[in-house]
Formats: sequence, structure tokens, C-alpha cells
Amino acid sequence: MSAVTLPSLRPRPRPPMAAVRLLWHQIRYEQLSFWRNTQNAVFTFAFPVLFMTVLGLLMRGGTASSYFYGRTPVAYYMPTIAALSVIGTCYGQLAVVLAMRRQDGILKRVRATPLPAGLYFLGLLAHCLVVAVTDVALIIGIGALFGAPRPAHWLALAVTLAVGAACFCGLGVAVASLVRNAEAAPAVVQLVLFPLLFLSGTYLPIHSAALNSAAGMLPIRPFNQALLAALNGSGLDWMHLAPLAAWGITGAVIGIRRFRWNPRPE
Repeated sequence: MSAVTLPSLRPRPRPPMAAVRLLWHQIRYEQLSFWRNTQNAVFTFAFPVLFMTVLGLLMRGGTASSYFYGRTPVAYYMPTIAALSVIGTCYGQLAVVLAMRRQDGILKRVRATPLPAGLYFLGLLAHCLVVAVTDVALIIGIGALFGAPRPAHWLALAVTLAVGAACFCGLGVAVASLVRNAEAAPAVVQLVLFPLLFLSGTYLPIHSAALNSAAGMLPIRPFNQALLAALNGSGLDWMHLAPLAAWGITGAVIGIRRFRWNPRPE
């Protein structure tokens, strides 16, 4: 009798194009889910856009001053509000969404599909980047209406946004891995976020050298400064992009090591 050859149980390597198709499918799914939730989509863009509009109306015609580091008020706030919109999308919303999906059992079902975990998170990152770039484009347009200079280095802006989005997505995944349930996620996210926003000069310039030095070791101030450089004509600010990348890597490592796909037992 001839020997029967059994099929190998070793998983076959995934062809590159198949991986690309899976990634595209995941990005498309995330985008459709986002835009079909009209209320969520509208308010995602409404807050930073309204914030920038109100600031523009209040400070229109302001002159450059040392208080705003030699910039006009609108030129200072346009990058910081742009950074706020990226952080809100890539950190705040992502952490809450992951906590909700885990508690509802969605992540458990995703884990049982052929979609690799890496492609799932790459799809989330790409989706967050698309939303963040749309938001930043709206803020730049509103800032230009109120006299802020248009970006002179689009490549520097693109690189800064990509690094910032990756950094805060990594931190969002890390926070989601530490949150025990979906109800606690918004409180945990805001508790971490709001003190850092004020300390990093998002709402008001900080002129204390000690505070600026301390905030420079955290992720939000480097992102603010990198966007200020990219939007106000200085180009890529590697000095601030480096700590931003370091924080993103740290968040990704924590997220990978601690992330749970199944709901946590109460």
C-alpha cells in the first residue's frame, strides 16, 4: 500500500498581496463604521473646529508678541489645536473604542478570524491617521482665514503627523490594555490627558523653564513643538520628534505585552 501524505499543519506564509487586501479591508471597515455613526463623526470634527473658530474670532488681528514666542495668537494656537485633534482621535477615542470592543466581545471574535493582530492594529492606525489628517486640514483652513500662515513645509507636516499619530495610537493601545472595563475608559483617558494638555502649553503658553523642561520629557509638548515648527516654516524638528517616537515605542511595547482580546473577568 502506498503511504498517505498528510497535509502539513504548519501555517503557510501569507502572500504579500493577501496581507495588503486584508489591511485594506480593515481600513475600509473602520472608515465605514466611523462615518456611518454620524453623531460621532460630526462631534469628532466639531470640537477642534469650533475651538479654533472661537479663538480666531477672539484673537483676530493680534500682533506677534513674546508671550506667544514671537508669533501671533492664531499662529500659536493653530498648531496646538491641531495637536489636540490628533491626540483626541489617536489616543482618547482609540483607547475608549478598544475597551468597548473588548467588553462587548468584538475583539474576541476578531481574534478568531484570519486577520492577523498586526494588520488589525495597522488598520486602526491608518484609520486614525485619516481622521486626524482631515481634522488638521480643517484647522489649517480656519487658521488661514484668521491670518495664520499656511504651511511652508508640507513634507515636514506629513512626517510630524505620521509620527504623532503612531505615538498616540501606541499610547492609546497601552491605556486600553490597562483599563478593566469600558465604563472606566473615558475617566482614565481624561485623567491622564487633561493635566498634560495644560502643562504642555496647549491652551496657554508656559514660560516656566522648569515646567517646560518637565513637559518636554512627556509626549504632548514635543508634539506641540514639532507641529509649531512644521506649520510655521522651520521644517522637521528632530529634537522633538525623537522623544515622541520613544513614547510611541514604549506605548506599543506595553500594549503588546499586556493587551487582552477577551473581556476581563469582573
